Amino acid sequence: MAQAGDDIRERLEAIVEELADLAMDALRRSIEAGDDTRRPSEEKRLTQARRAVERAIHSLREADTPTD
Repeated sequence: MAQAGDDIRERLEAIVEELADLAMDALRRSIEAGDDTRRPSEEKRLTQARRAVERAIHSLREADTPTD
């Protein structure tokens, strides 16, 4: 079961990176369009999703850590 958890964490870590890249792209597009006064809503949603996936990774790590 530990191997399955490791595999899922690795996939989630890749998703975190993809979400971060998408958020940066959204910021870049906003700046290029001259909308540099506020964070775009798309970037906010992507960042929120990235943080949720990071929390899931953390939860999976805690589940695999034995408590004495």
